[in-house]
Amino acid sequence: MPGSQTQTVSLFIQCLVDAMYPNVGVAMLNIFRRLDIPVDCPTQQTCCGQPAFTSGYRRQATVAARRFIEIFENKEVIVCPSGSCAAMVRHHYPQLFENEPDWQRRAETVAAKTYELTQYLVDVLGIDDLGARYSGKLTIHDSCNALRALGIREQPRRLIARIADVELVEMNESERCCGFGGSFAVKYPEISTAMAQDKVNDILATGAAAVVGVDIGCLMNIQGLLSRKKSPVKILHIAELLAG
Repeated sequence: MPGSQTQTVSLFIQCLVDAMYPNVGVAMLNIFRRLDIPVDCPTQQTCCGQPAFTSGYRRQATVAARRFIEIFENKEVIVCPSGSCAAMVRHHYPQLFENEPDWQRRAETVAAKTYELTQYLVDVLGIDDLGARYSGKLTIHDSCNALRALGIREQPRRLIARIADVELVEMNESERCCGFGGSFAVKYPEISTAMAQDKVNDILATGAAAVVGVDIGCLMNIQGLLSRKKSPVKILHIAELLAG
């Protein structure tokens, strides 16, 4: 287990976690405490700017990005419970400042030390066993940005494989989009719902009691349709599972 010499982890809390699923943030905090890794959580942090960026509002996204960089650039390492938001910082911040060399350099510095939770645990710390326990059958959804922008697929599976008593059943096409896509679900509700229906059908076909993922936005979308179908299948963010 890491000890007191490990770098301090600064928690980058996704907006949806902060506003609607604070238990995910608490779970992440408890994971690092269990590992005896020092943690801080800058209370000045705001949205990373991803909703504005993906909607084409680059100027507004740049305002959020500058704020984020100012808050986090002197931190040792930044860890987020969202592949989507981590991808925004790692890949899109440098793009936002392509015409501002000084800010681009600062953006690249922050990007290089920003990680999604399972990415940091497995790829950086080399940890795949947190001593967690979960009795039951799970399936896993691979969210688009985590998988395609950050290459996160095997990391959560390695962690789940070491959880006591768990049974992981892979769903059909786990990498297929659930239809959330942030504002996509609002702009194109009919298409989004059809995509979510396909995803829920694949989840239900596994017979799993819960679906786990690394992005609460996707899980929230899936949860909405599951609840409307009155399905007992639960959602679990990977942090909640690992903290159990």
